[in-house]
Amino acid sequence: MKTYIKTSVAIFIATLMILCINSCKKKGDPKEPVDTDTQTAQDNFHAENLSNDILNIGGQAIENATLTTYKLPSVSDAQLLPTAPGATITGLGTLTITIDFGTGVLCKDGRTRKGKLIFDLSASTPTTNTKYRNPGFRCKVSAQNYVVDNYSVNIINKVIANTTPTSIPTGTNPGTNLTWSVTANLQILKPNNGGTITWMCNRTKELINTNDPTCYQGQNMPIIWSKAKVKHNGTANGVNAKGENYTLVAKDLIRDFTCSPYPSAPNRHPFISGIIEYTPGNKPTRYINYGNGTCDAEASITVNGITVSFTIP
Repeated sequence: MKTYIKTSVAIFIATLMILCINSCKKKGDPKEPVDTDTQTAQDNFHAENLSNDILNIGGQAIENATLTTYKLPSVSDAQLLPTAPGATITGLGTLTITIDFGTGVLCKDGRTRKGKLIFDLSASTPTTNTKYRNPGFRCKVSAQNYVVDNYSVNIINKVIANTTPTSIPTGTNPGTNLTWSVTANLQILKPNNGGTITWMCNRTKELINTNDPTCYQGQNMPIIWSKAKVKHNGTANGVNAKGENYTLVAKDLIRDFTCSPYPSAPNRHPFISGIIEYTPGNKPTRYINYGNGTCDAEASITVNGITVSFTIP
């Protein structure tokens, strides 16, 4: 994942520099200031992935009592790092579930994690609705010394709530999709004294294939996340590591957990469609387009009407 993060940063820097140079050439004014801002896109890219990562880990552990796409279940399966077979999950069946990655675990998605994530389900209504799939489910997430690939994540606040109508039928194909609201306030300390990112979001999450019985088998059975297709909408804002404000709008971001375009990382699932609109301060908005739903790692970025394609690492 260190290579993943470094590659993503390099792609954004190279892409936006090309866009800015081309834009200035098009306008024909050599004295026009060149917009070389890339920090907003870089910082949000990391925050977006780290926040969604926590969301996915929590949903999987709470639903399935395991981390099938994260946790290496035995030493024999831990070929990448034999001394780190996986995370420890405690508190199952109670209102507080803790996932402990110890002093460092190289997980199945290629990321190294350490520290703890704590999921408090006590605000669920009623308190028996403690499964991610249950209407009335509510989870507050906190962390202790949680680090992902040397990015330290301080969760000031993160709440996930199931907003599906309580009248949903208990069987398969209920006629409506499961939905959740997600709010978060994170502080992310970058490696090598790179500064602090603040990232606050207000999102909706929808299981868009709730009617697929290979994924959702009713309220009495866990969601099969390896078959899930989810859609995210909403906003985010914060301050990047340079102290610059930014805003963000996410439109119909779709992640398909049956799709992975990475042969060497089959448990990594990028967005395959949707648009993110970045606006750093008073600068022009950057439009990130993740495609039309094809299972690939291709995307594009548009600034000042000029578009350049790139591959999502």
